[in-house]
Amino acid sequence: MPVTIVVAGKGGTGKTTISTLLIQLLRDRGVVLAVDADPATNLNQSLGVDLEATVGGIREDMTEAIMAGSLSPTLAKQEYLDGRIMAAVVESKGFDLVAIGRPEGPGCYCAANNMLRLSMDRLGKNYDYIVIDSEAGMEHISRQTTRDVDILLIISDLTQRGIKTAGEIKKLVKEMRTGVGRMCLVVNRSPDQLPPEIQATIDALGFELVATIPPDPALSDLEVKGSPVTELPSDSPLRRGVRELADKLGL
Repeated sequence: MPVTIVVAGKGGTGKTTISTLLIQLLRDRGVVLAVDADPATNLNQSLGVDLEATVGGIREDMTEAIMAGSLSPTLAKQEYLDGRIMAAVVESKGFDLVAIGRPEGPGCYCAANNMLRLSMDRLGKNYDYIVIDSEAGMEHISRQTTRDVDILLIISDLTQRGIKTAGEIKKLVKEMRTGVGRMCLVVNRSPDQLPPEIQATIDALGFELVATIPPDPALSDLEVKGSPVTELPSDSPLRRGVRELADKLGL
């Protein structure tokens, strides 16, 4: 079974950047399925690959076709969805990418979402690692798009608001999910020695602080140029931080 890692946190904390570097690191240790679960769908840009379709769009197309009666009754719907999702997978060296895309429209998607879960389960079995760049609200987790999570990384910046938001995500996950193994906090753009006020809040929330990752000036230059995060130099502080994170997690 693959090791499933979900990267969560409020917007702007560096979730996608950390997801990207983790994917790039793990592809040297096995085959990785990268899942972009953020409706903004920008993980592909960070990884430097093109994206043509999303799972949400496929699900919506199928639901509309069923309601319109245009989907052949002889065609098994689960097989149809499996095939469309496989065709939407972006293949790259050492990893594949699939994007969940936008959330549901106004109609009922219960049946389609059940089939989607089966499709994602079947797809995920082909990989050593699954890395999910999550939306901030964790709605795909509550919908059980992914059934079990081995490691949940909650990313925060060096602010009280960020840490407290991470605490809310932790609380939400505990209320909605039972299949979460290790739940850890990562403080991004941070010095090694946290300010005592931040450390006190982390302790009060009962977090396992697994890593602090320093700021990286090279990242700003890539963002200005519109270049993928994968172009960061091998000795960049961000890369070193993610390598240390992976080692601490036993990956």
